[in-house]
Amino acid sequence: MNQKIYLIAKNLKKQISNYQFDLYQQRDAKKRLKNIELVKGKTDRKLIKLSDEYAKDVFGWIGYAPWLYAYSAMAETFKEGWIPDNYYGKVVIPKLQGDYGKLSFLKATTTNLFDNSVFPDIVYYANGLFNSSYNQVISETNLKKYLFKNTKTVVFKKDYSLQGLGVFFFDKNSFEIKQIHRLGNGVFQEFIHQHPFFEEFITSSVSTLRITTVIDNNGIASVKASFIRMGQKNDTHVNAVTDIIVAVNIYTGELDEFGYVDNWQPLDRHPDTKIKFSKKRIPAFNKCVKTALELHRKVPFVRCIGWDMTVDKEENVKVMEWNGYHNDIKFCEATQGPCFSDLGWENLWRQAKNK
Repeated sequence: MNQKIYLIAKNLKKQISNYQFDLYQQRDAKKRLKNIELVKGKTDRKLIKLSDEYAKDVFGWIGYAPWLYAYSAMAETFKEGWIPDNYYGKVVIPKLQGDYGKLSFLKATTTNLFDNSVFPDIVYYANGLFNSSYNQVISETNLKKYLFKNTKTVVFKKDYSLQGLGVFFFDKNSFEIKQIHRLGNGVFQEFIHQHPFFEEFITSSVSTLRITTVIDNNGIASVKASFIRMGQKNDTHVNAVTDIIVAVNIYTGELDEFGYVDNWQPLDRHPDTKIKFSKKRIPAFNKCVKTALELHRKVPFVRCIGWDMTVDKEENVKVMEWNGYHNDIKFCEATQGPCFSDLGWENLWRQAKNK
């Protein structure tokens, strides 16, 4: 009887979670659509109809259509092969990321999974211990000296930090171990001095290049999408509220003509420095791509990863974090997509249903 009650409660919890996820996703998609239409005008009803039909025929549920509306409005056409963001979250992630993808939330696992020379990680705080990126336990007495040995500023990122939340900056004077105890598990990273290319757009925060890679069913890693996120004036770091996102050509590293603020309204230049995005090419982009692919091959069991990186003043690639769970495909699909049409993701819901 207890087992039966447990299973009923577990199923109910899952249904509530799915309902909340669907509600949030549909609201988000409709908000994006509305903002796009403010600039481009009302979306052609033919595109809405095609989206409805495609959602039902290909993905098995019309509830996936709102993201197809937004993609269609942005592209001003309909493209077969698009993956709705809520389909990605409900079907693709559980199937191809699962609990292994959640490793990316736990900062202290990085040094054991990857080559730590490309990460700016200095010390991890996990379960009451401070560990260096070489798995050496650092005493609290020596911690400050160790942290600031080669840098004036350190960045602390909490486990499970998302969209720029849970990020803190410390220098020798402001650093207090008690505060870290209160914040909980996370990683200390060396402050990155970004390449002049990024400084031209904004100097107050480090711009973040996202490169999305996948591992296909043959174990081959490839790059599927890329964009850059820039902060605005007074931002200490890039965050989801104020960031500007610009699509990046995955073959050349060239920025798209237009960037977008959080509500997906376009602008052709940075609002603070007035530097245009068009014809700007990210330095050492091929090196960034190579790094992302090499790192992904070390964790092929996480099938889709978003790598957040930048290039420093010496053109070294620095990987600030990896995102192995819900790594945000909606912007890529809307501006560059379909990005994942050759992977068979649209069939995953049928496989799950037939089990």
